[in-house]
Amino acid sequence: MCGIVGFTGEKPCAVSVLMEGLCNLEYRGYDSAGISYFDSQGTLTTVKTQGRLDRLQAKLDQIQPQSCCGIGHTRWATHGEPSDQNAHPHFTEKVSLVHNGIIENYQELRQFLAEKGYSFSTETDTETAVKLIDYFYQGDPFQALRKAAQWIEGSYAFGVLFADFPGHIYAMRKDSPLIVAVSDEGNFIASDISAVLRHTRRYHLLSEGEIALVMPDRVTFFTIEMDPIEKEVHTADWNIEQAQKGGYPHFMLKEIFEQPEALQATISPRLSHGLPDFSVNGLENGFFREVDSIHIVACGTAMHAGMVGKTLLEKLARVPVEVEVASEFRYRDPIFSTHPLVIVISQSGETADTLAALRLCKRSGVPVLAVVNVTGSSIAREADYCLYTYAGPEIAVASTKAYSVQIALMYLLAARCALDKGKMTEEEGQQFVKQLQEAAAATADVLALSDRIAVYAQELVPIHDLFFVGRGIDYALALEGSLKLKEISYIHSEAYAAGELKHGPISLISEGVPVIALATQPALLAKTVSNIKEIKARGGQVLLITREDSPVDPSCCDHLISLPNLDPLFMPLAAVVVLQLVAYHAAVGRGCDVDKPRNLAKSVTVE
Repeated sequence: MCGIVGFTGEKPCAVSVLMEGLCNLEYRGYDSAGISYFDSQGTLTTVKTQGRLDRLQAKLDQIQPQSCCGIGHTRWATHGEPSDQNAHPHFTEKVSLVHNGIIENYQELRQFLAEKGYSFSTETDTETAVKLIDYFYQGDPFQALRKAAQWIEGSYAFGVLFADFPGHIYAMRKDSPLIVAVSDEGNFIASDISAVLRHTRRYHLLSEGEIALVMPDRVTFFTIEMDPIEKEVHTADWNIEQAQKGGYPHFMLKEIFEQPEALQATISPRLSHGLPDFSVNGLENGFFREVDSIHIVACGTAMHAGMVGKTLLEKLARVPVEVEVASEFRYRDPIFSTHPLVIVISQSGETADTLAALRLCKRSGVPVLAVVNVTGSSIAREADYCLYTYAGPEIAVASTKAYSVQIALMYLLAARCALDKGKMTEEEGQQFVKQLQEAAAATADVLALSDRIAVYAQELVPIHDLFFVGRGIDYALALEGSLKLKEISYIHSEAYAAGELKHGPISLISEGVPVIALATQPALLAKTVSNIKEIKARGGQVLLITREDSPVDPSCCDHLISLPNLDPLFMPLAAVVVLQLVAYHAAVGRGCDVDKPRNLAKSVTVE
């Protein structure tokens, strides 16, 4: 997720307008920033830098450019570390471009363009896009954009300047947000309305596959076949903070609802011919062939994602896996096998204990694969191999979409490992990937249950204690659900393997005590239902989360949430959304600061 803004008008105020817009979009990314603009002589000029916007402003203060038209970008790095070179806009002599999204087939396009004589100076997918447009450009911007769109696979919101057309901004989108805003002082493009609210509240929504031409005095819209379109003008009634949240009351709810998009962004670039492929990350097919044990090391929510990964890797690839708390792992003198692999998981890439565990493994000569969300972070730099989750910035302290994309990578890694070890055929791998994509898409169906979940969550507002139970992969989910609830609602909650109830925890169940039971695994359903009945017999109030086709007697629970009938192995992607929404709505009902819960920080950088 990155932030895009563009402005064209009659007055030479474009640079200040762009910088103001980027300040309002910095919540979308802050690794680097840059602008391209037509100077007073009509020459297309680019200024960009690594770091936050004050560094870009310092560069511009030295130049003091006058411009009526330009585009700007604030970056959340995906392909290529944060650097001056990798910052947007990317440009050629004829074209400059800003991009939000991921070009999935950029390696193939890069090879094609290299054969045509193009050279590359960055690690980004976006440089490929601008040079592809440059390749097709023969004086007609629309034709260049149309032809490039036919070649590009992935997601994009493009803002494009052509050196031959001063004052004109071209915009095009697929799967990434982009609006065209209009005002009396000029016209804009932006990732969202927050970038331009000081100037206007009137905007058009650019739809999939449409192209917009934005000029100082008018905007026009076309289909990809160049048929003109009339578009409705919308009026925003948000302030800037509300706009940054996309109209949601909290960043956490916005990020919960971003999960379908984040999952697609994480999964799609790792596929080749319908199979998991990490060769772009240095993990060639066959990488896992000799691995004889795996340690997954993480903290908190990331560790819970690792627990799902353990289930997947052991079931599919038949490799023994240990999941370990980073702060314990580093002090216990771990024993490694002959060909071990350590996987460290961290949203921020700066988690102190996880970083220390990584360094311990490096000293021991054990290869480390990192799963992180922040490009250029310490863990990303120091690991032998790194997979980015592409969730975009996660502003709320309590992790939601970062967890989902972490387990999405666990699915892909488990399948790749199984393929490398001959435990899965290519046909089975392709079917597995198809089911993963279906599960990612199904999260949108679960999000539609938010209002119903909110009604249930109101019952939790006055309570002090709550329990989660589950078996198998549902137990790993129960741990995450419990953590999310206690993090933001301050309700004391505990998660137990359902089969352990009679070994002590059931003594805590009394009249009216709420229990959230996960029963998404058909092979374990009968035993889990038996445990639920034991809870009901002692007066517990049960919310049961299960599949639509589960043959469950409704009398065994007080509330029932039915989920899409996915393959049981993929149920965590759907079920965790329910747990996140329960925690969110309970916290709102209790008047808690959802995005900034007490005593917690987004990144734990000290022991």
